[in-house]
Amino acid sequence: MVTVEIMGQRYPIKSALDLEYITHLAEYVDEKIQSATDHSTGGDTIRVTVLAALNIADEYFRARNSDADHETELQRRTGEIEQMVDRALNQFD
Repeated sequence: MVTVEIMGQRYPIKSALDLEYITHLAEYVDEKIQSATDHSTGGDTIRVTVLAALNIADEYFRARNSDADHETELQRRTGEIEQMVDRALNQFD
């Protein structure tokens, strides 16, 4: 179990994940909430937390889509290489 601090509140976290990783996640969330606080006109904690969650979700979806784009590009290149190899092998037939 590890205790993390987010927005000045301490939270005991029990997980199978690495304790250092959980601490890193908590620090990231705390930074995002602080950033949302800095850019928000209202001091409502729930509003700021929702804004931080939306920013994290946006980062996640952009990364996921970027990974999918890279996967598609990798598949395309693999297909091209397979065609080149097939052509090269057909020269020997």
